[in-house]
Amino acid sequence: MAPARLNDSLHAIQRWRHKLTVPQFAVVTGALVILSGTFILASPFCSSDDVGLWEALFTVTSAITVTGLSIIDIGRELTPFGQVVLAGLIVTGGLGLMAITTFLQGFVQGRSGLRHRLDKGRALDEFGVGGIGPTFNSILLAGFMVMGIGTVVLYAFGFTDIENPLQRFWSALFHCISAYNNAGFGLRSDNLVAYRDNPVVNGVIGSLIVIGGIGWRVINDLWSKRFQLKHLGRLSLHTRLVVRSTLLLIFGGAIALLFTEQFAVGGVVVDLNLWQRFQVTLFQSITTRTAGFNTVPLSVETLSEAGLLLMIVLMFIGASPGGTGGGIKTTTFALLMAATRSTLEGRKNVIIRNREISGDLLLKAVGVALASAIFVLLMVLLLGIGPTASGEVARTNFSFLEKLFTCMSAFCTVGLDVGVTAELNRWGQLVLIVGMFVGRLGIMLLLAALYGNRPPSRVGYPREEIFL
Repeated sequence: MAPARLNDSLHAIQRWRHKLTVPQFAVVTGALVILSGTFILASPFCSSDDVGLWEALFTVTSAITVTGLSIIDIGRELTPFGQVVLAGLIVTGGLGLMAITTFLQGFVQGRSGLRHRLDKGRALDEFGVGGIGPTFNSILLAGFMVMGIGTVVLYAFGFTDIENPLQRFWSALFHCISAYNNAGFGLRSDNLVAYRDNPVVNGVIGSLIVIGGIGWRVINDLWSKRFQLKHLGRLSLHTRLVVRSTLLLIFGGAIALLFTEQFAVGGVVVDLNLWQRFQVTLFQSITTRTAGFNTVPLSVETLSEAGLLLMIVLMFIGASPGGTGGGIKTTTFALLMAATRSTLEGRKNVIIRNREISGDLLLKAVGVALASAIFVLLMVLLLGIGPTASGEVARTNFSFLEKLFTCMSAFCTVGLDVGVTAELNRWGQLVLIVGMFVGRLGIMLLLAALYGNRPPSRVGYPREEIFL
């Protein structure tokens, strides 16, 4: 009887597995990867006795979602093998959880019909991968090449204060992996504060963050047309939109941060000279949108409220589609701005660079932005239910701005912290865990996983005007 029941259970699991849609499979696979990584990281081979299952769960979730929030000291409480495992988890999440899960689905659903294959191709295209096979191999190759070059430069010219050659190499490699995948994990307790004035560290880490965040489509388009960059019109509209938005956000954010923190009493840039101020604000503008590194201490005491609010906006916008970062994406923000401009100018259509944007794409942009904002506010609301701070700390209340900053950092997979994450109790940290997971998957994918694939309605309805 026992073998028969076991066979029936296996067949039931197999039937259930084949019924999963791509979004549902992505959610299940991501949860299984996090669960297995939790047990590995909590083992004595990877961490000290102070790291239990809960600490491992939070850290692994943060790594797979390439967030960077942590409630442990990575450099001290993880063994060298544990740091290697963490780096592997960061690469797994950074190269695209959606691409990897869909790639695995090709094996477990090898006999899928045409509809499933089309569904997989569409899902991959939506997440900026564009296909499995050669494209996925190219993503891996390009990623490892960029991280390798960054490692060599950091080893030779960046982390020169580390005397041990092996430690210096590992520190360079780990930070390059973390930067390219927009994770924000560091091996030092103060992250990169000690390298605030080091232009090599700032330049390499910042460049890797940007390259990893703009997405494979943009990198491939720029590389394939590298000899034709004088004629920008030959680049795709997506590439031009991403590059333009990224540059505007980086330099605009740096100037805005420089302005807000210039007048902050006791702020982080008050005692710095002009070059140091520009270097700090430029780096923070780059890393705030998705990476989570910091070269200055971040807290409500060191940053102005205006500066914190500006960083929240940058985190919400995030990186670009198909990249290793989070947020609603630069293209979504650009479409919303273009739609707003068209509305103010009285146009019926949205035009960008002499190209009309479809209404379906605009509806999706509005849906992503609004749903993401509502989810972040829900996280803040849940943090406000009951005491959310650990009983071991003196400070038990957090301001609304601190909660909003932390929730936005988690959902947009940024990883910046103003001293709240480690002080939260398990309820508060659970809210962040769920937020990181949902933010990495994406609101649209989560809704697709919950509601399944619904055929479009063919029923038409009469129109009626509503006053705005």
